[in-house]
Amino acid sequence: MSSAQRQKQFDLNRGTNATANENKITMNTNSNSNSPGQRKLQVSMERLQVQQPNINRRAAGSNWQAAAAVGSENQKQPAANMDGEDANGTLSKSARARLKRKAQRNRYLAMDCEMVGVGFNGQDDMLARVSIVNKVGEVLLDKHVKPRAPVTDYRTAVSGIRPHDIENGEEFEAVQDEVVKLLHGKILVGHALRNDLAVLNIKHPVAHIRDTSRYKPLCKLVSNGHTPSLKRLTMAVLGQEIQTGEHNSVEDARAAMGIYNRIAADWEKYLERRQ
Repeated sequence: MSSAQRQKQFDLNRGTNATANENKITMNTNSNSNSPGQRKLQVSMERLQVQQPNINRRAAGSNWQAAAAVGSENQKQPAANMDGEDANGTLSKSARARLKRKAQRNRYLAMDCEMVGVGFNGQDDMLARVSIVNKVGEVLLDKHVKPRAPVTDYRTAVSGIRPHDIENGEEFEAVQDEVVKLLHGKILVGHALRNDLAVLNIKHPVAHIRDTSRYKPLCKLVSNGHTPSLKRLTMAVLGQEIQTGEHNSVEDARAAMGIYNRIAADWEKYLERRQ
């Protein structure tokens, strides 16, 4: 046999052996993949690769930390946020209850003002401080107001106002605007509110006013029909003593709201009968 024929026979034998080996490997693979355990493992691996893609520094480059964070966030189920909203933007039951309670607390507001004297002998009133609290006594506004005219009597013994209080206060128009916005659509509670509204130079619907100095059943009970002081009413209804020294508009507003809360059911029924 010539050298050329021997080389040709060698190449033919090598190709045949390679083909046989490949067929053997394929058969073994098919045999293994056909077993239930191997199929289950293969499905599990495929599912794992889909759900948890491998994120590493090299794959994500300089943003690997951000990519990892995104991947972990995508695996989390959406939960209610701090405002009580779920993934669809709707409020949870507890969040709706909180909003309802807050709205109820802020539907009734009590206001009281402290005044200083202007004009001859300080006979005219000028707003120096205004305080507003909600139904449970939380302070929503408490501000001193800059004088708009020379103060001739600070009335400190009663008002508690001193020169530096109102010199560092806010402009009247700004405070007036805040009060108007805060009281809009609300039930206003207070004592002798006519005077407070006058120094603020604003109006409020009569039907939305609950004035402890003008509720006749209470005045008749406490002072035989005469206009009682807030101090006297607070002691009679709440058993609390206020205004033992300088007045405090926050304390007075809370006292008026406390009186209303104690007799609110009877007061509202009284108004309904009169209507």
